[in-house]
Amino acid sequence: MNRFPELGRVLPTSDLAGTAVSRPGRGREGAVVAAAFVICLLGGTVRVEDALTAPPLAAYLLALVSAAVLPARHRRPLAVLAATTAAGLAAQPLGLVLSPLVIAPALVAAYACTLHVPGERRAAGAVTLAGVALLAGSVPLAGDLSWQDASRIGSVPAAPLVAGLVGHAARTRRAYLAAVEERARRAEESRELEARRRVAEERVRIARELHDLVAHQITLANAQATVAAHFVDSRPEQTRVSLRELVETTGQALDELRATVGLLRQTGDTDTGVTEGPAPGLARLPDLLESFRRAGLEVTLREEGRARPLPPGVDLTAYRIVQEALTNVTKHASGRGTRVGLDWGGGRLSVTVTDDGGAPTGPPALSDRPPGYGLLGLRERATAVGGDLTAGPREEGGFLLTAHLPVPPVRDTATAEEGRTGHANDGTEGTA
Repeated sequence: MNRFPELGRVLPTSDLAGTAVSRPGRGREGAVVAAAFVICLLGGTVRVEDALTAPPLAAYLLALVSAAVLPARHRRPLAVLAATTAAGLAAQPLGLVLSPLVIAPALVAAYACTLHVPGERRAAGAVTLAGVALLAGSVPLAGDLSWQDASRIGSVPAAPLVAGLVGHAARTRRAYLAAVEERARRAEESRELEARRRVAEERVRIARELHDLVAHQITLANAQATVAAHFVDSRPEQTRVSLRELVETTGQALDELRATVGLLRQTGDTDTGVTEGPAPGLARLPDLLESFRRAGLEVTLREEGRARPLPPGVDLTAYRIVQEALTNVTKHASGRGTRVGLDWGGGRLSVTVTDDGGAPTGPPALSDRPPGYGLLGLRERATAVGGDLTAGPREEGGFLLTAHLPVPPVRDTATAEEGRTGHANDGTEGTA
């Protein structure tokens, strides 16, 4: 039974029979053939009475024929085994003693047969058949059967079987080493693919972080500059206020960009001196809404249900969804009125951002800007925490973004209230 069932899947049988098995060099091939010829010739010197004489012409002929076919044993192992076995069976009719020395070429052929013949059962059957034939041919043609004859009768068929077992062991070892090399090669390819996948994921994560942390600040700065340009002649005081807010917004954008790049440059235990602050969450939502109001966007907040503490990842995702949605409204919407809704019912947090699609009430919107990757990044964020996000135009006009995020169950009211500390309600339509 095959001790390595996976070898047949890694290496085809045909490969094991020839291509995948390394062939000996010419020098080694010549040494094997010469050794088989010499051993077979020495076997011709043995006589029945255990005397040694010079090898007769029949011994030279038998050794030459047997050794001459051995170079073809890699391509035609069964034919070579049959030829060397037939040559061994001709020893007694030629007046030679049939012994393991005389059938030395047949032993080499039996080894090659188990090493190269496709299918272990087929190779074992061929070697066994050769052993049975040699057993029948080793019986003396005339005279009584002596103890010496009995020992030769036992050793002659056993010799090719032993050679076959050695060949099977070599075949199994070569197949095992080939399988190990194949697994190592596949593992290396898998590591390379995994490394490429991680690099791609890291690039997407960095792009998403930079977009979420900086893009909304740039959009606010653009909107504030638009306000300043719109009122530069009619309302100089408003222009000065917008310019001051513009300076503040660009400064915050530079600080966030510097902190983000500093964190991304950290490798291992390397400390760049940049200290990461707490990740933003819904507790900073009032400040976020106020920054958009200063940019001219009419935004209101409405909460329904009982608020509860959120895991950091979900809290950050909810904040980024509102941030990016309001940024998109500032860049693309034709109307300036926007409603943000937080619904804590149904065992999940539903975040909605609705643009009314009405006529602009302030300076022109940045609707001529091409679309970016904001919605794609938000969907990736929502999916990463186990939620989902949909966005599209409304039938009555405007645009609606809805995200459903998982929230843990509330253990007690005190814990829930503690998790919502810092959520101000100034400027909202209603708070539950």
